[in-house]
Amino acid sequence: MQPTNRLQLGNYLGALRNWVKLQDEDEGKNECLYGVVDLHAITNGHDVNALANATRETAAAYIAAGVDPKRSYIFVQSSVPEHAQLNWLFSAITQMGKLERMTQFKDKAGKNAERASLGLFAYPVLMAADILIYKATHVPVGDDQKQHLELARDISSVFNEKYAGGDVFFPLPEPVITGAATRVMSLRDGTQKMSKSATSDMTRINLTDDADLIAKKFKKAKTDQGNVPANEKEGEGRPEAMNLIGIYAALSDQSAEQVMAEFGGRQFSSLKTALSDLAVAKLSPITSRMTELMSDPTEIDSILKAGAEKARELAAPTLENTMKMMGFWKA
Repeated sequence: MQPTNRLQLGNYLGALRNWVKLQDEDEGKNECLYGVVDLHAITNGHDVNALANATRETAAAYIAAGVDPKRSYIFVQSSVPEHAQLNWLFSAITQMGKLERMTQFKDKAGKNAERASLGLFAYPVLMAADILIYKATHVPVGDDQKQHLELARDISSVFNEKYAGGDVFFPLPEPVITGAATRVMSLRDGTQKMSKSATSDMTRINLTDDADLIAKKFKKAKTDQGNVPANEKEGEGRPEAMNLIGIYAALSDQSAEQVMAEFGGRQFSSLKTALSDLAVAKLSPITSRMTELMSDPTEIDSILKAGAEKARELAAPTLENTMKMMGFWKA
């Protein structure tokens, strides 16, 4: 995750909660790497004074949500320089035409594409380096990142063909599908994703929000004039209503149908109250642990330093062999 603004409920339900499960699968045999990708965070402007603290907070969220630094790698991208070095090598074999087709750049740059930074345009190449520097075989991705994973696979294939004689030096990483994705929308507009960068703080539930603020935000969440829909048909064309139902379903590990069976026909105030109580119960332990970690960053800094050292043990040989295969001189 990028250390841009505060992580929110959508980040947790849509990604982080599922990421944590990966380290426990197959009896804990998965070797998992969790990076705070600060180099990606500077491609579209950033707050110089906030970046370091935001990096710690993102790492704190990983740990508080259940990532175990004793079993998994937790590190900051910029602390492992092999990422940036491999990015440059990959940029030499990546065609601009492929980057121009990336929909994420078009969405983020909008009408100001000519003024967008080179970093924003080329960041899928860095993402490929983030993956392949560890010869990662599996990557959990959302729908908006599948195109970038395809580029990473393409870069891997090109490198293998051009410099490895067709042998598999870099693997073709596979997407990890962790079940139906929880798409959490804005509390003020059910057609827009909940975003940590939205102007209004009332549109989202931050992982650092206390119980009173969570209750306030859900109470003021936009709904329509009707009652809670009792079935999918009643929910058609009612994005705000279905968003609250979806959030409750995700937090309670139920289906939307089960939630509608429980609350259907009732006033939204009953759903909002129950949702507030549930969110507080689920998020409070995470919030408390994050607050504890952020109150004294010594522990986080120690974990990130150790994680970077471990990550470099994996990354350094990959970069060295890559440069050797590409014909670089070495002292």
